[in-house]
Amino acid sequence: MKSISIGLVGLGTVGAGVAKLIKSRSSYVRAKYGVDLQLTSICDLRVDPKLVKSLGKVNVVKNYNEILNDPAIDVVVEVIGGVHPAYEIIHGALEHAKHVVTANKAVISSYGQELFRYARAKGRSVYFESAVLAGVPVIKTITEGIAGNRYNALFGIVNGTCNYILTQMSQNGLSFDQAVKMAQEKGYAESDPSLDVNGTDSAHKLAVLVALAMGKFLKVKEHIYTEGITEIGAEDFKYADELGLAIKLLAIAKKNDGKVEARVHPTLIAKTHPLASVQNVYNALLLEADALGDVLLVGQGAGQMAAASGVFSDLINLALANDLVDRTWIGDNPEEFEVLELRPMSEVEVEYYIRLMVIDRPGVLSKITGILGNEGISIASVTQKAVSKNMAVPLVMLTHMAKESSLRKAIEQIVKLKETKATPVVIRMERL
Repeated sequence: MKSISIGLVGLGTVGAGVAKLIKSRSSYVRAKYGVDLQLTSICDLRVDPKLVKSLGKVNVVKNYNEILNDPAIDVVVEVIGGVHPAYEIIHGALEHAKHVVTANKAVISSYGQELFRYARAKGRSVYFESAVLAGVPVIKTITEGIAGNRYNALFGIVNGTCNYILTQMSQNGLSFDQAVKMAQEKGYAESDPSLDVNGTDSAHKLAVLVALAMGKFLKVKEHIYTEGITEIGAEDFKYADELGLAIKLLAIAKKNDGKVEARVHPTLIAKTHPLASVQNVYNALLLEADALGDVLLVGQGAGQMAAASGVFSDLINLALANDLVDRTWIGDNPEEFEVLELRPMSEVEVEYYIRLMVIDRPGVLSKITGILGNEGISIASVTQKAVSKNMAVPLVMLTHMAKESSLRKAIEQIVKLKETKATPVVIRMERL
């Protein structure tokens, strides 16, 4: 029977779930896998005494260095979130020749290449399945499950909070603020939900996915165009529904002509596509694999046990793989394996949904279509949702394929028209 000693750093929501699984499933893991997972030490500034008592004999410390310096600990589990001191904890664990399991997408997206190189030099592994889509095995699928495939594109609903908010706005007609409040009440959103609703969380996860699937390490702030869901109104869901479309916050990466584009933004997709049916806190990832074809993975992307499940699976897989001398996990590849340039967002071409609030006067539509035409943008359809000579009315337009730079130039000119009475809402479309 192989025994693995674990040091857990962070006993918050995810950490508590991990501790519960180690305690409750220990006999099951011993019987099925021949591995004895022992939670030896926990580090947190504040712990729940009842939870700690339920875990049995476990050492509780407030300084993570006590775990890093403990020669009896084989694996450090980092689940505190954020970049610092999480980076220092992971690096310190590797420095002390310990394997690492983390659920931290911010650290992996920011420092993954460096940490993977250091892990390889130390003959250790960094496991991070829960960094993307919680316990849904997307990372294992990409690197091992369908190894040998090349990925031409990926489309992900990778933030459970945003998907819950958009679902409530779509199905129940809630405003953005109302949907956020409901998400907070249910524990799906933080008191400050900025990193979720502004797209940052999704961008971190997309960086991880692009590194694994396309072999390109991206810097989140510099290389990934990121746009959140704060500007979408309840009326946009109504108009989208009339057009047979759904609105999702998608993390998108495409590879063609030796270039890769990476972007996060609200996206209109056909209501008939499987991604459109992914609701509430569920997440999904659609992979376009060249040999196998399309692969769709769906599961809960938020919640204590969803994330804890991925960490727990990593611990089991790490324990089993560790029988090989100096074995590092295939996902810990520190080198770029494709020569790809980054396609700037300005060069990306998609179709667009544009909602304008304009004064209903003769000649206004011709002004707007003229501006779009001068920028090389052709109109697929136009719908005026109301008629009023004195008040602004919504004008909804769909375009054919157009370059992002051209669309931005056109919007800058449309905003300056005296008939335009609000900032236009622009949502990109993808035909999946």
